[in-house]
Amino acid sequence: MPERPFYQPGASSVEGLPLLLQMFHTNPLVMLKPHWHAQVEVNFIVRGSVHYRMNDHEISLSAGEMCLFWGGLPHQMDDLSDDAIYAGAHLPLVHFFRLHLPTDIRHRLMTGATLVTGATDQSDNHNFERWNRYARSGDQAKAEHAVNELLLRLERVRFEPYRLVPETAPGQEAGSPFDQQSSRNVGRMCDFIAENFLYDIDCVNIAAAADIHPKYAMSLFKKSTGMTLNEYVNLLRLSYAQALLMHQDANVLRVAMDSGFGSLSAFNKSFRKLAGMSPSDFRRGVTGAR
Repeated sequence: MPERPFYQPGASSVEGLPLLLQMFHTNPLVMLKPHWHAQVEVNFIVRGSVHYRMNDHEISLSAGEMCLFWGGLPHQMDDLSDDAIYAGAHLPLVHFFRLHLPTDIRHRLMTGATLVTGATDQSDNHNFERWNRYARSGDQAKAEHAVNELLLRLERVRFEPYRLVPETAPGQEAGSPFDQQSSRNVGRMCDFIAENFLYDIDCVNIAAAADIHPKYAMSLFKKSTGMTLNEYVNLLRLSYAQALLMHQDANVLRVAMDSGFGSLSAFNKSFRKLAGMSPSDFRRGVTGAR
């Protein structure tokens, strides 16, 4: 019996392109290890069933169900039916902050919860397929139309039954509502970080891009995302590094430098905190599985 194919991060995948909005409609692959990326992920199960191991919970979904979660925490699709097909998107934070969702939902997603809904219909099957086709058409107008329609579809979640897993988040405070200017400021900071995360940047540089005071920038970003500015910059760097480590001849020191970390010790500390293992162990695990 042939071995089941598996997913592996790469330079041209969601991890190696952490600021790219990607849509998909395909047969999913099991993951040998948890991965992470700097986008919010939307998964709609077209056919069959899948099982996820999230950062602190597990979820099983079947045809007709849709989920939304923050990809910046390690997660893994570790099982699926042979006939599984799923569709969806990886949304960079700039697009995620365009969504008009209840503040508690946005806050819970950014701190590790998964939103699940079964309030879908046959139109979702057709729409996800069309959005993927438009996004890959090479026509910028069609691609933008697909994104706008997808965001409107996700906003519809607030009018229909959904659940957050885990159901409760002890000790977590709900996020504060933000006006349009605050959302624009967060978006401008995200844009600047997207273009410069491989370089030596700090909160002063990031705040200047949004024309706001550094202390206010740090407070606003933390309240909005649950992360500090430094944690978000490191997440993008770690996502990029994860893809570089897929190469069998990858040198950990070189990966650390190419990913924007100023030292090997800083890279090792950040990587271990997120992945629960050293970069060397991660590289040996994925390249040894080939």
